[in-house]
Amino acid sequence: MGGALLSQPWRTVPKSNKDNLDFVKSYKPRNNKVIHLRILLHGPAGAGKSSFINSVDSVLQGRVTGRVPTDATSEKTFTEQINPKRKMQTGDPSYNPSPTLDDKVHVLVSVIPAGSVTLLSEEVWKKMREVRLAARDMGIPQVAILTKVEKACAEANEDIKNVYKSKYLKEQVDMFSEMLGLPLNCIFLVRNYETKNSMNDGISALILCALRHMIDYGEDYLRDL
Repeated sequence: MGGALLSQPWRTVPKSNKDNLDFVKSYKPRNNKVIHLRILLHGPAGAGKSSFINSVDSVLQGRVTGRVPTDATSEKTFTEQINPKRKMQTGDPSYNPSPTLDDKVHVLVSVIPAGSVTLLSEEVWKKMREVRLAARDMGIPQVAILTKVEKACAEANEDIKNVYKSKYLKEQVDMFSEMLGLPLNCIFLVRNYETKNSMNDGISALILCALRHMIDYGEDYLRDL
């Protein structure tokens, strides 16, 4: 996959990661009722949710880590599965009948591979829309990340700086926006560190930009409350 490059990127990424990295490392919710900002990742198995968590940890640690288990062969998911049609009930694992604000989800993040936008079944899209609409009804802000850009676009694989200049990836973002109903400014392209053994400023920049916006949206939500 891949295609021609735009003359100018349709979204700019900071040339230096320092500001975003400093912000993320020092961030603490301003709402005194909340200790941690809770970000819920959801998407089909193999989308790269666990790898994204590991990649965020890698950026913060300054070295490639792998705290969350992943399975690149079977694409088995090690993250919690959610059934949007069935509400949690007493007796369910991790069920909390009286969640505090600190227990609740503050940001919802939809995750799918950039090259799978046209390949997902209607059933998967339906489930993702149901989760998104449920979050919307609760006022929870939403963001999306399209992962594995290096597998979807040869130009992005050759040079990560081409991500937001790729016509193909822009088409996938537009399509994802239309299918899920999310505005374009809430959708981000990332490459995880799942195939890398060393840090890369370009990869980290994409991850930090997405994470910075997640935190900003979550902070706005907590402030509004």
